[in-house]
Amino acid sequence: MLNFQVMKVVIAPDQKLRVKTKLVKKVMPELLKIIEQMADLTKTYTDPEGVGLASTQIGRDEKFFIAKNKQKEFDPVFNPQIISIGKKTKVFFEGCLSIPNYYGEVTRPTSVKVRYMDYLGNLVTKTLTGIDAWIFQHEVDHLEGKLFVDKVLEQKSKMFKVIGRDRAGAEIFEEIIM
Repeated sequence: MLNFQVMKVVIAPDQKLRVKTKLVKKVMPELLKIIEQMADLTKTYTDPEGVGLASTQIGRDEKFFIAKNKQKEFDPVFNPQIISIGKKTKVFFEGCLSIPNYYGEVTRPTSVKVRYMDYLGNLVTKTLTGIDAWIFQHEVDHLEGKLFVDKVLEQKSKMFKVIGRDRAGAEIFEEIIM
């Protein structure tokens, strides 16, 4: 009898989101199957769109995540490291699948030099810019047990909650006073 378990996104304040992850020693077929399931799960999020998912968000403690690329596919990233950050920063209106209906203003570098292992076990070093840099930083935070709300608090930024939708279907936000 197969033990089939439906993969779900862990929702805050679940302490699984606060786990500091451990290195992936080798990319095994079982791990690639999990990556495939993570991509399928993330594709189900359309409003807001899912652009990344970290291992902690499915209750795992290994250091990996998936991130949407320019071709709208999900790339697996194992043992990610941010080697250096660019000088320019930008305020991103950030949300998270693990914290539904909440958003915050988070200042992050607009470019990062990163190193990680791809699905074949190859070491990749590259510079990411714009949305790719933002997603990478957000997901690396997850692997360190940090959430975007932690950044909002650290940076004394603004936090918002979705309180409904207008007639056109657009979200209506209310600022949360912290």
